[in-house]
Amino acid sequence: MPDIRYVCLSDMHLGADNSILTKILPGSIEVDPLTPDPVLCQLVACLRHLIEKNESPQKPVLVLNGDILEMALSDVNKAAMVFERFIELVFPKDAEALFDEHILYIPGNHDHHIWESARETQYVNFISTIEPGAALKAPWHTTKMVAPDPVKEYFLTNLLKHRPHRGNTVVQVVYPNYALFTSDEQKCIIFSHGHYVESIYSLMSTLNTMIFPNRKKPTMIWDLEAENFAWVDFFWSTMGRSGDVGQSIGLLYDKMQDQQQFEKLIDNFVTSLVERSNYLPHWLEGVEVAGLKLFVRFILSHISQLESKRLDQYLSPDARQGLKFFMEVPLREQLLVEHQQIIPQDITFVFGHTHKPFQQLMDFEGYPAPVSVYNSGGWVVDKLQPHPIYGAACILIDEALHPMTLRMYNQSTNDEAYVVDVAESLRSGATHSPFYKRIHALVQPDRDPWKSFSSSVAEAVRIHAHVLQTKINL
Repeated sequence: MPDIRYVCLSDMHLGADNSILTKILPGSIEVDPLTPDPVLCQLVACLRHLIEKNESPQKPVLVLNGDILEMALSDVNKAAMVFERFIELVFPKDAEALFDEHILYIPGNHDHHIWESARETQYVNFISTIEPGAALKAPWHTTKMVAPDPVKEYFLTNLLKHRPHRGNTVVQVVYPNYALFTSDEQKCIIFSHGHYVESIYSLMSTLNTMIFPNRKKPTMIWDLEAENFAWVDFFWSTMGRSGDVGQSIGLLYDKMQDQQQFEKLIDNFVTSLVERSNYLPHWLEGVEVAGLKLFVRFILSHISQLESKRLDQYLSPDARQGLKFFMEVPLREQLLVEHQQIIPQDITFVFGHTHKPFQQLMDFEGYPAPVSVYNSGGWVVDKLQPHPIYGAACILIDEALHPMTLRMYNQSTNDEAYVVDVAESLRSGATHSPFYKRIHALVQPDRDPWKSFSSSVAEAVRIHAHVLQTKINL
């Protein structure tokens, strides 16, 4: 029988007060990073229920596909402590470990700083291999996708060493893409967080082509990252460490959910800015309050159109175009360069970032067949009202690289609608894989641990919506 060999999670946003995997202190809006959240406990219980049914003693690999630690809108110490609570559950002191001791981490935009730290380690490791006084190559901005040499992540690996029984556990970083192949190399699964699907994360490349029209948008992933890494790391990964400024940015995102509060925030900001005209750029001097409000509202409206905030469909037209470009240009080029100019027949692409889980066959130019696209959703509540398009999934993969999605939940106003489900993207004429059939038989939504998990999620969504409303009203 097929065993679970890989478990992919993304967008946990550990440490954030909008993550349902982060516990909120009772009667408060503050996080409790020292206590594991009930949803986190039940999630691990569900995974253990499945993994313990594996026939092989080999432990599955845990793939953390980005935005695991919230480093943009939370303090690093809080994110690190909630990550510790997760590790305590999957690597318990008095029970069998759930996963292999080598954890694979593919950073996203909210934890991009994990990659920056690993990138510096990668470069230091390179320097240690060359002769003293020899010329240094420029630092590179990615790892290989095919058969990479993972970088040992210093911060999280040493965090795990606080647990003596986990002294051998290592967090290994690959960025931004990671590929697995079957032995015949005809089947391939590619993991990527997915932030480059949205154009705002390649803003520096866009500005470069606008200012210098003869310069084209990068077609290679390492060039795309080289042009945009500082922008991604600054605004989307380190803002939470910026003291009061970081907290203000978080409040700004929250108040976007309430038009009246958002307008009030803009009024306060613009009025204050005009009163302190010395802070205005010279090209805005003399602009009246009304005009400045229009300008600020224009900028913020672009932020409010981030893909994770779009309610109309799983992928907006802009995101579909962005995914098309990413698959057909930088990802395909990297695959060709690293895989002897060969594109495998059967490709699955797994990403997160959007917080809207789905599975679908999609056509992309340059690929011999439609690509199975799986999105793992997200574990956050950043809307006041539940919406069924939002939710989270675990992507499970067997030893033959058959993927399937364990849909843990979709938001709802009805507690009965919180039901764990199993799904698989099928090609035309295909039947469900033995792996899917096995997992489907093991997942019984009306029994524990699945039923308890769903009850915990329904309650957690309400709690975190209340936290969001309270913050908006501050």
